[in-house]
Amino acid sequence: MMAIRINLALGLLASAAVLLALSVNGGGADLIALLSADAGNDLARILVLEIRLPRILSAFGVGAALGLAGAALQGLLRNPLADPGVLGVSGASALGAVIAVYFNLAALSVWALPGLAIVMALGVTALLYTLGARSVSTTRLILVGVGLSSLAGSVMALLMNLAPNPFSLSDLVNWLLGSVANRSWADIGFAAPFWAAGVTLVLMAAPGLRALTLGEEGASGLGANVSRIRLLVITGTALLTGASVAVAGIIGFVGIVAPHVMRPFVHHDPGDLLVPSALFAGTVLVLADTAVRVLPFAMEMKLGVAAALIGAPAFIWIAARARGIGQ
Repeated sequence: MMAIRINLALGLLASAAVLLALSVNGGGADLIALLSADAGNDLARILVLEIRLPRILSAFGVGAALGLAGAALQGLLRNPLADPGVLGVSGASALGAVIAVYFNLAALSVWALPGLAIVMALGVTALLYTLGARSVSTTRLILVGVGLSSLAGSVMALLMNLAPNPFSLSDLVNWLLGSVANRSWADIGFAAPFWAAGVTLVLMAAPGLRALTLGEEGASGLGANVSRIRLLVITGTALLTGASVAVAGIIGFVGIVAPHVMRPFVHHDPGDLLVPSALFAGTVLVLADTAVRVLPFAMEMKLGVAAALIGAPAFIWIAARARGIGQ
């Protein structure tokens, strides 16, 4: 019952954040014109339904996916510092998108960039599972992920160093900074099936995540299939992260901070933590994107930069307070 009330409250908070985002910078007048009885204002319809709303829903979808992925990985690895980047999924997904931009594949097809981002995320997932994710300890799994993330970062740095012209380098840098500006319904439509599949897989693992609070041996003693739980969480987070990177580029820290904030409200239950983390992270990213739109800068701040400015201090605080990491 408590979890239902928390989810309902967060749902209302998310709705309020979306309404606020639609209303800023003169959007309130456009929204009223669109909803009025004589709403024949095509400009208001375009501004609200074709420009603002896709951007806002993209921010919420990316935030929710990363928050859910972070909560699932923290439950699987029993580590409060885990997030989609821990297993190298975010880095590999970003590398796929960078390859699409560097080799100009994105100009050949609008699906090249998001497609390669998701394929690379799934590829790293398959590699992890093949290398022994079904049997290795969580500590070794983290180390493998860190190595894969470092390798992806090195290759991305190499491609940027070898960029054939300043325009190509600018495209790579701007995309890696993370943004949902100019996103369309087509971007959401491409990511939505992968998000839906990822959500389904992660929620299927919720009972197993509760059992894992007793440790892998304790969970096995209760009849939980630890290998299946790992497969569900790793594959689900790969889909969630790959689709999010395809839509917005790299958005850091939200997958770590949101579960940490929500954990006390669900009595530290990793199964009940999943949905609140998604709703809270989505709300935070909508509000962060709203803030970057209204800040009086000559050029709009990138969403990934804003998320890092908010999330990095929170990450340091969480790391300083966390106990038992690496044990």
